[in-house]
Amino acid sequence: MRKFTAHRPFCFVMCPATNKHRKETIMKFNEIIKSLTPTKNHAGAPAFKMSPEMELYTAVVTSSLSPTFYERESDRLKRIRELMAKVEPVFVAKLAVYARQEMNLRSLPLVLVTELAKIHQGDDLVRKATRRVIQRADEITELLACFQTLNHRKGEKKLNKLSKQMQKGISDAFNRFDEYQFAKYNRKTVVSLKDALFLTHPKAKDENQQALFSKIVNDGLQVPYTWEVELSGLGQLTFATAMEKYVAFREKWEELIFSEKLGYMALMRNLRNMLEAGVRADALELVAKRLADPVQVARSRQLPFRFLSAYRELQPIQSGFTGMLLEALEGAMQASAQNIPGFDAQTRVVIASDVSGSMFKPVSPNSKIQFYDIGLVMSMLLQSRCRNVITGIFGSDWKEVNLPKNSILANTMHLRKIEGTVGYSTNGWKVINHLIQRKYVADKVMFFTDLQMWDSSGGSSTLKSSWDKYRAQVAPEAKLYLFDLLGYGKPPIRIEQKGVHLLAGWSDKVFEVLKALDQGGDALGTIESIEL
Repeated sequence: MRKFTAHRPFCFVMCPATNKHRKETIMKFNEIIKSLTPTKNHAGAPAFKMSPEMELYTAVVTSSLSPTFYERESDRLKRIRELMAKVEPVFVAKLAVYARQEMNLRSLPLVLVTELAKIHQGDDLVRKATRRVIQRADEITELLACFQTLNHRKGEKKLNKLSKQMQKGISDAFNRFDEYQFAKYNRKTVVSLKDALFLTHPKAKDENQQALFSKIVNDGLQVPYTWEVELSGLGQLTFATAMEKYVAFREKWEELIFSEKLGYMALMRNLRNMLEAGVRADALELVAKRLADPVQVARSRQLPFRFLSAYRELQPIQSGFTGMLLEALEGAMQASAQNIPGFDAQTRVVIASDVSGSMFKPVSPNSKIQFYDIGLVMSMLLQSRCRNVITGIFGSDWKEVNLPKNSILANTMHLRKIEGTVGYSTNGWKVINHLIQRKYVADKVMFFTDLQMWDSSGGSSTLKSSWDKYRAQVAPEAKLYLFDLLGYGKPPIRIEQKGVHLLAGWSDKVFEVLKALDQGGDALGTIESIEL
């Protein structure tokens, strides 16, 4: 449930005001009542409704627009549209910016802007949101393709009736990129950069930019120096022997590495190729140094599970340098964890990761990463920053696992290997019952889960009843943090009741919300504080 602060009108006695304020207050009470209303989750167990803002936030930052265990892609998009109609347009705009700039998501911010343009007009809100969510040159064309798809446009009319404010926002974004950035993403797509330029008519800020726009129109952008172009060109050559080809590719990889034209993601995605190409030691040492560099980790804005994907791909490779690169990836994860709020030795933390059957869905159709992988990575990121911590996994049962702090990816792989030892139901209440039996006084109990908890034994045990008992009998000041990884919108306990908090998302940036919570804020407050 939304947390109210002193500056928000809350009741008639404390805030005698105008009729407008009375109306707002009644609306807020209606939202409170709604959020307290019991419902059922997808497993058929008791759950609670959230405010439209909280539900929209969780649905957006946990979505890849791919089918999940309980919800199809079309169902998720339909729910997002319905929720958008129930909240203020400015909240939708700020959520789009938050999802793109803070959570490093790409598709959903474009969807939010496109849908917002359908239902809001009369000011420059859509323009502001549009130019803020476009962070790369290719997102200009991706946004227009998104508009085309969501508005069911085809043929010559594919971009007909584009929102004027979206058009202006895209025009603003054109002024942000240089020739290399445009050329790098000038692909043969349904909507081209030339289409976007003709449609939005951006105003050049100087003669150089006008010349650049002319190059886009005349297909005169200089082919950029990228690793894809270099390797593609090499692959089209004919070699006399296999050894000659092997040497050519090895030397090309070394040239790309030393030129530093390989971006951070390209380095991560090609570690296996580099090892198999026999890249020499000094080049691989440079790769390892770049991977673990905290500045480059921060600049790369990689989602945490990308590091796991690279680590998993690299592990089977038989090379004397594999260990060095695995260590570099661990260093990268440690660097990404540095900004996570830490807890001192006096703060007792329990971290529980959901490995139930509903978490075993890939985050996208072509990904080998599943949602339970995300939960394990996120939990191990947090575990690395805690000094007094109990960690474990739960499904049908709960199992504590002792793990070292400085091995985030290795810990994740270990937990992944033993997930079957706890079964595949979602008995989250067993975690709390175990704490009750031990009479363990925790300060913070944290779940990484899809929230679809139930009692697989056929009884009536719930997370709510166990938590109420734990607070009453063992730890009256304990706080419960639910990290929602799939955004179904039906938590098993009332949010903001008895120290219960809800966070959502796959990025390590979600831990900034954790810090805000501990300072008296709330998850939605982080979004509302964004300036457009």
